[in-house]
Amino acid sequence: MNTITQMLFWVSNSLLIPNIIILLILFVRALILLGSFYNTFMLRRRSRLALLNLEQKSSHDIRAMSPELEGIKTSLIGKYALALIGTANLTQADVDYQLSQFEVESDRDLSTSKLLAKVGPVLGLIGTLISMSPALMGLSTGNIEGMAYNMQIVFATTVVGLVISLVGLVTQQYKQRWYAEEMNALELMSARLTN
Repeated sequence: MNTITQMLFWVSNSLLIPNIIILLILFVRALILLGSFYNTFMLRRRSRLALLNLEQKSSHDIRAMSPELEGIKTSLIGKYALALIGTANLTQADVDYQLSQFEVESDRDLSTSKLLAKVGPVLGLIGTLISMSPALMGLSTGNIEGMAYNMQIVFATTVVGLVISLVGLVTQQYKQRWYAEEMNALELMSARLTN
């Protein structure tokens, strides 16, 4: 039995370094996500101005918006709004295809936020639990220096995991709301264009 528990302890400890490396990679990815989130926020401000009073615009007015939408063509809504406006003889099949493509791309964009929100705390907890064992061993043997070092790892992995999760959760919540609003605008636009 002692051999089995020693093997389990060895396997558990061998996972600490890969866990810390993955946490650091995800932390860098969370910082990149924050930058792209800010870029999306700025593009969204411009797209809201371009799509202002959309419910009061006719089919002709919507088609005339094409130059305004050129400024936001790098945003998701700008890309699909231009695709809807640029399609001559727009049919319901064209609309359905463009809207489903919008959903696919928005879901792909949300996947990073979802991943960070779910995986960050798990990896933080794994790092915490793996480092807690040597810390407790140091406490029982009187090795306070070893215990203090392992407790630093315990707290660091927990904090980094929670920060990763926080970035993922916040960006996911905002982006879901934004994409729902943009989908409504695209549906209204397509309804006006097909009438």
